[in-house]
Amino acid sequence: MSRLMGFVFAACLLAAATSTSVSAPGPDWPKSLTLGTASPGGVYYVYGEELAKILTEKLGIPVDPLPTQGTVHNVKLVDSGGAQLGMTTTGIALQGWNGTGDWTGGRQYRTMRGLFPMYDTPLQAVVLRRSGITTLAQLDKKRIGVGPKAGTGGTYVPAILKVLGISAEIRYGALEDAATDLSTADIDAFITTIGAPASAFQSIVAKEPVTFLSLSPEQIEAIRKAMPELSPSKVAAGTYRQLDKDYPTVGMYNFGIGRADLADDLVYQLVKAVFENQPRLVKVFSGASETVPQNVAKDTFLPFHPGAVRYYREIGINIPDSLVPTN
Repeated sequence: MSRLMGFVFAACLLAAATSTSVSAPGPDWPKSLTLGTASPGGVYYVYGEELAKILTEKLGIPVDPLPTQGTVHNVKLVDSGGAQLGMTTTGIALQGWNGTGDWTGGRQYRTMRGLFPMYDTPLQAVVLRRSGITTLAQLDKKRIGVGPKAGTGGTYVPAILKVLGISAEIRYGALEDAATDLSTADIDAFITTIGAPASAFQSIVAKEPVTFLSLSPEQIEAIRKAMPELSPSKVAAGTYRQLDKDYPTVGMYNFGIGRADLADDLVYQLVKAVFENQPRLVKVFSGASETVPQNVAKDTFLPFHPGAVRYYREIGINIPDSLVPTN
């Protein structure tokens, strides 16, 4: 009798495991998906690599991570169909949705839908300690690396510096290149919006003493008045080896986005797979601890995909009717 009970118990475990491990691709699912990430040295790159592995395993179709120039590029790729999935910040998504960013040329990018919250992206500014620079004001007329031009940093940092009255020579390029250029003094500062800890900043901190340039409360107020999509943020003490106290700054939330024409059931299973495997994302980036359903509230304007809405409402998360697309 005990042998029979053991067999039944084992069979139940096997059935449970197979029912939750991999989805059976639906007839209206694509054969594969492309996920727009960003350049090496940034969080999107490592987060996206692991996310693609998770989705490939759990959806039963290949999900290929595509290195890109960042958030602006991802919105454009999702809109054109060059990628079906992407990552972006709420600020860039807002510019694209309304057609207000310089990069939009007045065009509204409304093929994208919200899928899941990722994490906060704080503005971070670092200089070499030997430069003698201790304030943002001292960066006037200096050379500043901001990351890829089509990334959130490349879009927002020049605008933020303008609000602060800082005129600088902006250098665009890969995050890893900016880190190298700072170490060799080819640029005077590296300022960008990126999840913390970011490998590009970690590589600088590991080489020599640095100074993190802080925003004053007055500067934060001025930036938020000019760009209300930015919110107060901070990088906690200890996030980087040389950061011995909390670093107050501004930031914005990141979201996974997808094309509106993706099958509802596919998106439902995709969002479910993200949250059920969130610990794997945390292993590659600690900030993924913020990849939780409750943070959907960080999106106040971008409509969610119906498949995502179904998932959130099933687990008791409220999605306002204003964020549920009618077509």
